[in-house]
Amino acid sequence: MKISAVISLLCMGSVTAFAPSLSHHTRASTSSLYASTDGENNQLSRRAILSNVLASTTASLLTPLVSFADDAAPSSTATKVVVAGATGQTGRRILERLAAQPNLSVVAGVRNVEKASKSLSEESTVVRGAMVQKIPSLDAAGVELKKLDVSDSVDSLAATLSGADSLVIAVGFVPGNPLKMNAAAHEVDNIGTCNLIDAAKSAGVKKIVLVSSILTNARNWGQEKSPGFIVTNAFGNVLDEKLVAENHLKASGIDYTIVRPGGLKAKPPSGSLRISGEDTLVAGEISRDLVADVCVASLTDKKASNKVLEIIEDEETEPKVFNGLNM
Repeated sequence: MKISAVISLLCMGSVTAFAPSLSHHTRASTSSLYASTDGENNQLSRRAILSNVLASTTASLLTPLVSFADDAAPSSTATKVVVAGATGQTGRRILERLAAQPNLSVVAGVRNVEKASKSLSEESTVVRGAMVQKIPSLDAAGVELKKLDVSDSVDSLAATLSGADSLVIAVGFVPGNPLKMNAAAHEVDNIGTCNLIDAAKSAGVKKIVLVSSILTNARNWGQEKSPGFIVTNAFGNVLDEKLVAENHLKASGIDYTIVRPGGLKAKPPSGSLRISGEDTLVAGEISRDLVADVCVASLTDKKASNKVLEIIEDEETEPKVFNGLNM
């Protein structure tokens, strides 16, 4: 079956960032490349692809549908990866995927090692705002748990990151007391994340993948009045705070990938992955499973080097497996 690459210019409209339906805006993406199979849907199961991927440690972490050019070949697999925010819903998915990789040392950065060890090994149901979500247990055998609290000093954080080649930052404040949301978002998504980046630089970390959000930079491309920005930023000005951390990472000199997902879903993917360029998406949802896939692939895929990837699911198409960063 012949596989062709299709460049897709994505334009999104001013609708809520948590709406599954999508419309278009005149600003076009410049880095969206998707794989097609001459009209035929890729019937490979996600499990089959992941099984094949785990057998190889020298290629990209996730097998792409198109061949890499010589100058776009995946870099060598990182030998030690730290996941900050490993007990969060996205963080634990990232941790699970990394833990399944052979010859890879994985560290789960957590605020409380004892509590994290218990929470990762047990299935639970949590209430986050208006959402009730079931969290499955995680087989974290072979994963080292270390204390990593973004409220700690840069020196303390750097000590935890010592020896790490890569860092995935999946931290974020959890909305709670309305009177304290601004301070909490500032402390975690801004100051704490910036300190973590500084600590990574001090520790010699070579790659950082930061989980952020679409619309963080909405004010600078005319989307500050979009419903998605207004609604999301109402929670502690969190998008403004995340933008500070994004810019700090860009200026750090460390190879980075900033992953900006749309509204996060705990359920498995129901649509195909859509990767768009920086400051292009204002709407859409995406499964945390796909966010984890993109983060893991970004650790070793050179095409994701120093890039901002905005990602959602395209609900207008049949579900597809994530097959690498096709840009």
